[in-house]
Amino acid sequence: MTDKPRLSMLTLGGTIAMTSGSDSGAVVPGLDADDLLKTLPELDIELVTADFRQLPSPDLGFTDLAALATRIEQEIAAGATGIVVTQGTDTIEESSYFLDRTVGGDVPIVMTGAMRHPQQAGPDGPANLLAAMRVAADPDARGLGCVVVMSDEIHAARYVRKSHSTSTGAFTSPNAAPIGRIVEQEFVLLSRPRQYPPLPRGPKLSETSIGMVHAALGDDGNWLKPFAEHTDGLVIAGFGGGHVPSRLVPLLAELAEAKPVVLASRTSSGPVLRRTYGYPGSEQDLLSRGLINAGFLDPFKARVLLHVLVSAGADRTEITRVFHDSSEIRVT
Repeated sequence: MTDKPRLSMLTLGGTIAMTSGSDSGAVVPGLDADDLLKTLPELDIELVTADFRQLPSPDLGFTDLAALATRIEQEIAAGATGIVVTQGTDTIEESSYFLDRTVGGDVPIVMTGAMRHPQQAGPDGPANLLAAMRVAADPDARGLGCVVVMSDEIHAARYVRKSHSTSTGAFTSPNAAPIGRIVEQEFVLLSRPRQYPPLPRGPKLSETSIGMVHAALGDDGNWLKPFAEHTDGLVIAGFGGGHVPSRLVPLLAELAEAKPVVLASRTSSGPVLRRTYGYPGSEQDLLSRGLINAGFLDPFKARVLLHVLVSAGADRTEITRVFHDSSEIRVT
């Protein structure tokens, strides 16, 4: 019998696992879990590893994430007290939110990656992986849901954004703040987000298509209708507090009668308003026409949440309720 934390580490590829793949010096995923662990000091934990995928993160899809969620649940059922997942940072804000909303329980799920690949000077992957291990092994991480650990900061999946294309400080939580930090090699918890009950992963997860479009200056919306006709739902990232050009209003109202249309803000920080502006194309006008308020959720997380709900067969009332419940900032 041992009191050591028992962690499961699942690798998906990404920059943290890149190696030289051509004469040009460009890198491709190639390192496995054993390769990544060679960069770390010995840890006082029990560790099980699995090379789950070997992909650049733009190639990950909802089918991969559903399989990952199932594997995580299996690892937890087998006794894992913490889960560490490595993947590419380009889509980690979306995959972490998917896991946060569809995997229940108190076992921490900690995702990490790297901004500098192993062939660059000062790669950040080893430090990020070590920090992720420390968080996953810490009892204070129980009940946090899925978190992203980068640069010694711990971000809740519901808040985290990749806000720079190359900086090692790319990850931020614009609507909140890091919920914890690594200080002197220990996890320090600063705040605890409210837990949500897990949502079902529906049988049509791989078949569902959710579109996302951004409002733009001078947009006439002519391209939107044929695009939207081939989706099961739509996220419109409006200006500011949730606004679009007035010429888009009739089309968005028509679409909202046929399928769920969620109104988010393209600023990705701050909420969609409800009752401040009343002109055609304002948030009040759009919500009165059946669009669903994304609240504090950025467009990308709103799209993930809508995908999960639609694929599970949720009706408009349920979708509206979940978005209302999910889009607020609450910590304990």
